[in-house]
Amino acid sequence: MRYYYPNCHSRPVSEYGVNSSGNLFNRFRIKCGMTVVFILIIHILLTPIYAYNPDLPNNKFGIHLAQPHLEDLQKAKELINSSGGDWGYVTLVIQENDRDKNKWQEIFDLMRGLHLIPIIRLATVPEADRWRRPAEEDADSWAEFLNSLHWVVKEHYIILFNEPNHGSEWGGEVDAQNYTQVALTFAQKLKEKSPEFFIMLAGLDASAPNSLPRFQDEADFLNQFFNNTEIEQFNNLFSGFASHSYPNPGFSGSPYDFGRGSIRNYEWELNLLKQLGIKDPPVFITETGWRRGDETTIADYFKIAFDQIWLPDNRVVAVTPFVLDYQGEPFLNFSWKKFQNSDFYPQFYTVQSLSKTKGEPVQIEKGEIFFDFPKELVADSSFHFTVRLKNLGQAVWDKNFGYQLSVVPPSLEYFFADLKKIRPFEETDIDLYIKTNGTLGKRNAQIVLKKEDKEILKSDGWRFEVFPLPSLEFSLKLFPKFTTQADDFEIQVFNKEEELVLKRKQVKVKKGKGKIEEVQNVVLGSKYRVVILKPYYLPRQAFITFGKSVNKVSFEPMLPFDFSPNGKFDVRDFMTFLQNPKSLNLLFP
Repeated sequence: MRYYYPNCHSRPVSEYGVNSSGNLFNRFRIKCGMTVVFILIIHILLTPIYAYNPDLPNNKFGIHLAQPHLEDLQKAKELINSSGGDWGYVTLVIQENDRDKNKWQEIFDLMRGLHLIPIIRLATVPEADRWRRPAEEDADSWAEFLNSLHWVVKEHYIILFNEPNHGSEWGGEVDAQNYTQVALTFAQKLKEKSPEFFIMLAGLDASAPNSLPRFQDEADFLNQFFNNTEIEQFNNLFSGFASHSYPNPGFSGSPYDFGRGSIRNYEWELNLLKQLGIKDPPVFITETGWRRGDETTIADYFKIAFDQIWLPDNRVVAVTPFVLDYQGEPFLNFSWKKFQNSDFYPQFYTVQSLSKTKGEPVQIEKGEIFFDFPKELVADSSFHFTVRLKNLGQAVWDKNFGYQLSVVPPSLEYFFADLKKIRPFEETDIDLYIKTNGTLGKRNAQIVLKKEDKEILKSDGWRFEVFPLPSLEFSLKLFPKFTTQADDFEIQVFNKEEELVLKRKQVKVKKGKGKIEEVQNVVLGSKYRVVILKPYYLPRQAFITFGKSVNKVSFEPMLPFDFSPNGKFDVRDFMTFLQNPKSLNLLFP
């Protein structure tokens, strides 16, 4: 399927004729250059062309988007990640005059959050009624641009242009030898940038006749391609095979049809590739679908195609019907969304309801875990620390996606705050709450990021020792009393973050001396603010660095001016004092 911007048009069957199999092909064949071939591709590590593992979880469902708008991306998710599915595929076209890194990075980031895997088809620019033929020297700029993007998943899925066995797609004339040179150069340049580029040849029109220079039969075109390509070179550069498996003739054939020109067109292509020396490449049906007709029938056709043909076939990695939303000619009759309507045709809801697989695409996991934890803690205490995470990979770290932090070995009671949407290149602080028990001595631990119990990242080691609880002795005087003695004092201890780590009430003071036998929740060697309180007296504070065993601190005399009481001396204290003459007892004991 092809289209041009801005001039798209169709051709009657008389301009095409009969294909080499004797079948009337494409009673209404649409010609347009800017294809947004929408492919479903497995998100598993496909190294050479034979490496696809059908036992790994993969959601084959996908859809083609004409434009990557947020609304369409959201609808794509609702369609292909429904009914138990996750990580479906979306194919998008990037034209050479639309290589805006910021734009496409934003699109990729949206797809990352929606769990949609991008398949990118390259395109040049339309010139009159044809697409400009790409040149080998274009490969460097394309490779530089595509490698500059931070991709959603490990494999960077790329399709090298569209149906070059049509002259209109290749500068006006079919030239299999030239396409071979261009495709090999592009593939080589991409692989030099990153081994993660998963490259496929352009999908071909299986119904095109041999009518050079305007059209060439697909079998002849592929024969010419592989006559100019060594099999080893092909296997090193290309990882899958893109197929345009349309239900012809007229985009209205039965889903039960076999062979060339049917939705099983890929089977014919696989047999042809085997004859050419290419064995069992993973297949990506990048274009397929029925033209508008009886809506119930089309919906039933899609159900049959997925349930009985594409899903059971382990050779098929992905299927991307054309097209989710197209509101004008020439593809109005292929749009799954109704014309000038927010609703969709029945095929949308039928495919949405089909049972799907929760795909598990390979994503590059990379990042850093920072912390600055103390090395001397005390027993039977609770502590609040922070861990800084820096995401440098492809995934979004979120509890709902199975990500969590752990302390290993689990020799301490601990609790981490939930991870919430930590996107690539973001940093965030995560709260960690730790509780020590009565066990003393040295310990080692690490902070580990896991996904579904699989280790993703591990921090440097944390070596620390747990000591017995220290004590706190303090001295103070109540002004203007000569002897300070009471049992209604309160001690509060704050850490450097001004968190209250200890509060003791009803503390006794005798002859200006008091003591807390066991001070919990403090880090040895760290500085704390200690506050002393007593009803009707203004509070006093002192600073202390806790050490092992006994710690001593002295407070300034406490003044009896907090009659309100609100912890400070203001006009309310004066008013309270006047209203309560007994307050004089504080000043003149």
